[in-house]
Amino acid sequence: MSQKKAVGTHDVNRPLIAKFQPPTFDHADVQVVEEEVAYQGFFTLKRLRLKHALFEGGVSAELKRELFVRDDAVCVLLYDPDRDVVVLLEQFRVGALQDAASPWLLELIAGIVEPGESVDQVAVREAKEEADATLHDIVPICTYHVSPGGSQERIHLLCARVDSAGLGGVHGLPEEGEDIRVLVVPRREAYDGVVCGRINNGPSIMALQWLELNHTALCERWLTR
Repeated sequence: MSQKKAVGTHDVNRPLIAKFQPPTFDHADVQVVEEEVAYQGFFTLKRLRLKHALFEGGVSAELKRELFVRDDAVCVLLYDPDRDVVVLLEQFRVGALQDAASPWLLELIAGIVEPGESVDQVAVREAKEEADATLHDIVPICTYHVSPGGSQERIHLLCARVDSAGLGGVHGLPEEGEDIRVLVVPRREAYDGVVCGRINNGPSIMALQWLELNHTALCERWLTR
């Protein structure tokens, strides 16, 4: 008897074929009337005046919007299939100052895509800087908009195979204000962290849920080579 696949899983060696209709509009249907830099610091904030096409025809009234400008980022879940563990980071996040528990979050390896870099190159660089880890194979999970109502940032979410032996300790670049504690955590324990809310940031939740759904296919890819 054939074994049914869990809902949401797919062969990680084969990309899914989208069956959705293409978008109704594209970039040509947006008119930016004016764009100015409202703030320039660690990040950039732009102020826009724009119009766009309407679903029932015609063009919208002029809208005023602020846009948080941040380059694309890469987040990568490090997984060791031989030991069935994942590698997570604990670090301070200013955006979590109002978190009820703590502004120190459990997260994935992450970094900004610099000009001329590929997504995989960012993953390799950041894994070395933040965890002294070497990536042996990289599997794309998805690319998504973080908060499209006001930010242009996209996240490229990946999973990579690592050898977790010897990983741990404190890492990061002091000149970039990084103070990162590296943790090697059993896969099921990490997923329990998602379920109970201890792991409470988007990329980590999505990647660990993806790993739960695709664990069997991923191990078939990595452990049968």
